Amino acid sequence: MGAGAQWRPACRSTVAARRAARRTGLSRRETCCVRVLKRICSSVCVAAVGFTLLLGVCLLYLPEPFTLEPSVSLSEETGAVTLLIWTHPFGRYRKLPDCWELYQISECTLTDDAGSYPEADAVLIHHREIVTGEADLPQAPRPHAQKWIWMNYESPTHTPRLWRLEGVFNLTFSYRTDSDIFLPYGYLVPRTRTVSDVHNHFAQPLYGPSHSSLRPHRLVAWVISNWSESHARVAFYYQLRRYIQIDVFGRAGRTLPAGSGSVVQLVRRYLFYLALENSQHTDYITEKLWNAVRAGAVPVVLGPSRQNYERFLPPEAFIHVDDFPTVQELARYLLTLRRSPARMRRHLDWRGSYGLHQPAFWHEHYCTACRAVRRTRGRADVVRDLTGWFHS
Repeated sequence: MGAGAQWRPACRSTVAARRAARRTGLSRRETCCVRVLKRICSSVCVAAVGFTLLLGVCLLYLPEPFTLEPSVSLSEETGAVTLLIWTHPFGRYRKLPDCWELYQISECTLTDDAGSYPEADAVLIHHREIVTGEADLPQAPRPHAQKWIWMNYESPTHTPRLWRLEGVFNLTFSYRTDSDIFLPYGYLVPRTRTVSDVHNHFAQPLYGPSHSSLRPHRLVAWVISNWSESHARVAFYYQLRRYIQIDVFGRAGRTLPAGSGSVVQLVRRYLFYLALENSQHTDYITEKLWNAVRAGAVPVVLGPSRQNYERFLPPEAFIHVDDFPTVQELARYLLTLRRSPARMRRHLDWRGSYGLHQPAFWHEHYCTACRAVRRTRGRADVVRDLTGWFHS
């Protein structure tokens, strides 16, 4: 539609208004006032409608906090469940937890006694032991309605021989948000949330920046235990160290301080921490990121896309290596932040609104699986394309 076409209807409406004014006996000044008032009202209405639509769109696209377990009806909460832990992950024996005492999950019996297989409602099977030959899948016929759960917290790059397990399992359990049972390496809990649940109870508060935290610290730390020249993170490190000092700890660097939580204590001395994953896959965001968040350092991340990280964190809570055209530009930005507390604060101010929960391996995983078995009682779906899904 051209400009002329937009103008003509306005002319006709002005003439009509003048005729109406003559019929009603209004003066020219009164008629002008009426027209002005109408235009003002129209503008206000348009602005109000526009603001309402904008607000609606913003609310529509606000990220939702993770829902680790959907709401469970009372009927689904009743009934005892027996979950058989087929192998202890990585061959490390751990005493099985009391799910009620720790997480208020009732009527959940955990056992690692293979003799209870015929009575078990579900069998939790960790991927690593099966594909390495350290353990076999259950050989006896599967009892009616018994579920087999595939559990794995390694990335697809380090998850071999998935093809052997097609059509075997009923549920998937991993860090991926689209798993049947989803429990990530860590997640944020908004402090404003009013609903009280076990996850909020375990969340550790994150504190905003203080004057001391914005003072000059050591610049960048990196803790690495699995060094491989083929990893993208090692190639990235070689480039970044050309421009800034990086303190490396672990097998490839200095010795870590002894004691529980030593990584977090160490990282508290630094402004930035390299949270570099060993491979880049959907939702594969491990404790490397969450240790930095817990310590109060700004994580510099190499892993999935920025959009993927933003499903777990506010956009300003991390620095993605893909945000910069070159590694040198990234290094320059880190040095700029070190000299500018006001700019550094932008990466830390969000912390006061959240707490952090890092699920305990493997107690919380067992109890989460037990609750999911109750929730899916009566369903016997089979995972047909485990390989295609996990590598997608």
